[in-house]
Amino acid sequence: MAEKRKRIPRYSKVQVNGYEYYKTDVEDADGKRIILYGKTREEVYKKEMAALEQIDSATFRRKSPTVAEYCEKWLLMQSVHVRATTLTDYTSKVRRHIIGELGEKRMAEVTLDDIQLALVPVSKKSASVYKSVVILYKSIFRAAKESHAIDMNPTIYLKAKGGGVPQEERQALTDEQVERLLDAIRGLPPYVFVMLGLYAGLRREEILALQWDSVYLDTEAPYLTVRRAWHTEHNRPVVSTTLKTKAARRDVPIPRCLVDCLRKAKETSISEYVVADSTGQPLSYSQFQRVWKYVTVRSTKPHSYYKYVNGQCIKTTVTPTPGSHQKNNPELVYVIDFDVTPHQLRHTYITNLLYAGVDPKTVQYLAGYQGISDILLDIECLF
Repeated sequence: MAEKRKRIPRYSKVQVNGYEYYKTDVEDADGKRIILYGKTREEVYKKEMAALEQIDSATFRRKSPTVAEYCEKWLLMQSVHVRATTLTDYTSKVRRHIIGELGEKRMAEVTLDDIQLALVPVSKKSASVYKSVVILYKSIFRAAKESHAIDMNPTIYLKAKGGGVPQEERQALTDEQVERLLDAIRGLPPYVFVMLGLYAGLRREEILALQWDSVYLDTEAPYLTVRRAWHTEHNRPVVSTTLKTKAARRDVPIPRCLVDCLRKAKETSISEYVVADSTGQPLSYSQFQRVWKYVTVRSTKPHSYYKYVNGQCIKTTVTPTPGSHQKNNPELVYVIDFDVTPHQLRHTYITNLLYAGVDPKTVQYLAGYQGISDILLDIECLF
């Protein structure tokens, strides 16, 4: 940077304690005059160049945007070419884990140590969250370097490997667990959702966007077609034709048990959506959570509840025994003594396809995977 400054050297001689020195001066970023001395012109020149380099660096850092400013700009740039759900995920992680930790620092002042310290809280989260935050750090600082907002990229040696809490291996539900799950929620709001996950392998966002015009029950080989995806913005449902990948657009044959389930649901449906709220609208995020709670409340995992005793809020935790009934609702039976999540339904569908000997290329298509490599984890769970 200092080489770019065009100035005529101004050296004068001075006497200090009986010794003769060469002298010059420079002006720092704040306009303050700095005096430099040397025994020779060459020594003064080197000191001058070093001082100008430091002054230019300080000026550049001062002009550099803050992490918060650049991150918001980066998110705005991403909004042009990423899906709304992806942008929502980026925004949440960037604001919480990057802006929340380093937002006030200047981009040009951030070091690798700063970033690694900021990642300490993230390391207590899942390995997948840790990896995604590291990727965001690298993407943001790489973009800043390419746009000349910073001179050096501090993330070039940043690694995601080994960070975060390792996630437990996903286990597909056994036939006996599937039967117990379906018996526990038969006739309840999540039943159709669970059936679609288990027997069509749809993702959550595909199930909640599924409309009856995409379900073909009266053909010789019944099937449904995936053409829409669901996400929420500020808890409001948004259904669009923009899918996760091109491969997500597919036709899925459905077995007789799912055909019967959907036929029965369609008879009483007041909505164009297969899974809808009481007014026929697609579910919001909080509404889906309430629907899924019909599953979790029947679990034998420890349950905590709160009640007020003498004005104090007392937390009580109970661990139900399998087959027992909820005290305040005798019709609710604790029968689910295994882990079950919405994604496990899809994982179970894919696992069953593989167990049945369906070739990987067909599994890739039916599951809506972009490539065969995406099902490697599912294959590894089997062998």
